[in-house]
Amino acid sequence: MDFDLSPRSAQQLFEGEAGSYHTWSSSEFPLLAEEKVGAGRLVLQPRGFALPHYSDSSKIGYVLQGSDGIVGMVLPNSSEEVVLRLKKGDVIPVPLGALSWWYNNGDHSEEVVVVFLGETSKAHIPGEITYFFLSGGQGIMGGFSTEFISRAYKMNEKEASKLAKSQTGILLIKLEPGIRMPHPNMEIVEKMVYNIDAALPDVDVRGGGVFKALTAARFPFLEEAGLSVNRVKLEANAMYSPSYTADGTFQVFYVARGSGRVQVVGIGGKRVLDTRIQAGQLLVVPRFFAVAHIADGEGMEFVSILPGTSPAIEEFASKKSVWNALSPIVSQVALSVTPEFEEFFKSKMQKTTILIPPTK
Repeated sequence: MDFDLSPRSAQQLFEGEAGSYHTWSSSEFPLLAEEKVGAGRLVLQPRGFALPHYSDSSKIGYVLQGSDGIVGMVLPNSSEEVVLRLKKGDVIPVPLGALSWWYNNGDHSEEVVVVFLGETSKAHIPGEITYFFLSGGQGIMGGFSTEFISRAYKMNEKEASKLAKSQTGILLIKLEPGIRMPHPNMEIVEKMVYNIDAALPDVDVRGGGVFKALTAARFPFLEEAGLSVNRVKLEANAMYSPSYTADGTFQVFYVARGSGRVQVVGIGGKRVLDTRIQAGQLLVVPRFFAVAHIADGEGMEFVSILPGTSPAIEEFASKKSVWNALSPIVSQVALSVTPEFEEFFKSKMQKTTILIPPTK
């Protein structure tokens, strides 16, 4: 495997008064296609509306910003629209083939920003999420001839043309003031949306940061997308210590805030990446490769997805380290050190988690 692992920023695909959509292209970032993962970022201005669509990938949406987001969704094999309110920190799975629309219900200047991280093994273009819109300038309705539309909906051709061609907007449109969108269903929101920012941490280290893991055991709706989510907040100069996935799956990291350094070690013990990473950039780590992060002085926050609902992450430098699981003599001969140094080495990990504060 010989890919450039450098973190990448998104490219703008669309921009208008309603908002913008940014994506990472597999042609510019070939590792996306290799690992079959895709990503995009949606920015909705107040009253910005993303036209109803479905996609060829299952994905997770994470709300980076905003408190007035609304999403409507029709799940596969369902005839019911579910409308949910979204705010900063929310995680919402979007299953493969689910129909959805997205709206910023605010009248003030705050944007709603959602980053999508998805699995693209069934996508038309590996490494990219392709969207299919019901209406608009690139919509399915306008793609069929008026003859077919009139037959399908029992209309004359004039009525069929009006149905198919009236909406000329593409991707995102801005709604007029006074339009009242469907009211969110507050009774079902807890089943389909999980605020990971407000959740209790799995690991909380003074001076180190906070680690939160979200799997289907805690949030069953994740089963529908077949993905899991981690959220990490590193304090200034703290470290997310080396780890790897033991189940043969990729890791994808999106930096939400701050910046830092990242190293990745791959086949043959080769350090394949040693660079800075900053807010808005995407990092893809190939299966079985080991990765570690150190935050800059402002700290760093990132969200990551892993395929599967119960991912297996192995650590190298914590009390859960694979080194601690090995017999002392095995560690001694593997590292070529004395019994005393092996004992010293393991003692350093006994009280350490995957988050390591800076050295005083």
